[in-house]
Amino acid sequence: MIPAQFDYVRAGSVEEAVAALAQHGDEAKVLAGGQSLIPLLRLRLAYPEVVVDVGRVAELRGVGAMTTHHDVIRDDLVNAHCGLVVAATKTVADPAVRHRGTFGGALSHADPAGDLPAVVLALDGEFVVAGSGGRRTVAASDFFVDYLQTALAPDEVLVEVRLPKLGDGWGFHYEKFQRVVQAWAIVGVAAAVRRSNGSISEARIGLTNMGSTPLRATATEQALAGADLSAIADASGHAADGTSPSSDLNGAADYRQHLARVLTRRAVAAAAGA
Repeated sequence: MIPAQFDYVRAGSVEEAVAALAQHGDEAKVLAGGQSLIPLLRLRLAYPEVVVDVGRVAELRGVGAMTTHHDVIRDDLVNAHCGLVVAATKTVADPAVRHRGTFGGALSHADPAGDLPAVVLALDGEFVVAGSGGRRTVAASDFFVDYLQTALAPDEVLVEVRLPKLGDGWGFHYEKFQRVVQAWAIVGVAAAVRRSNGSISEARIGLTNMGSTPLRATATEQALAGADLSAIADASGHAADGTSPSSDLNGAADYRQHLARVLTRRAVAAAAGA
């Protein structure tokens, strides 16, 4: 299909992007890599009056919100300190999409079936957003509001994602189940586990596509704290507690809950080196 008519603004700076968004409000959409927005435009599931292109804003490049998935995977700093991000990003779609799609764009799109929101949530990341009133920091736990909705105001753009370094003793793994390689995750699990003296000191677990937003498997996290490796199977049985996944052609809600328990066991075991 052909998108509905819209005006196009190419921002040269964060300030120009914010000004354009402030002028047009809810009628404007931000274009980053375009791998999420352009399909919505073509299907007329989104029909903004103005598209604000931030693709050439230098400040957002490097290891920032406009960094492509391809660059994230190959960045030495990210590989050294945020291996879970790299592991999950390697599973995003296919090489063509990873060369165009952006880290910040995927997070701002906030599709619960996307791989990266659950990862940032599990890592207790933070988002720096810029708007007419200046810049503010939003915790990942507050950023994802509902299906395809975030805490970004109409005049705000994501400029930076902050992730803590995982120090000694941490292991990580991203486990994903999908029909074909390029497809969205039916369920995904991002796990980071810290071991000490042979037991699990702390576990952080993010769930992909188990609700209208990414979720933490808090019951499993609590059950694993201070537990032996032998407790992983029982603790993972609580991974779906409190979740409300959807039912669609890819799987019913109870099937997704079963997958969450199975994939959590696998992800935690791999992260813990069990």
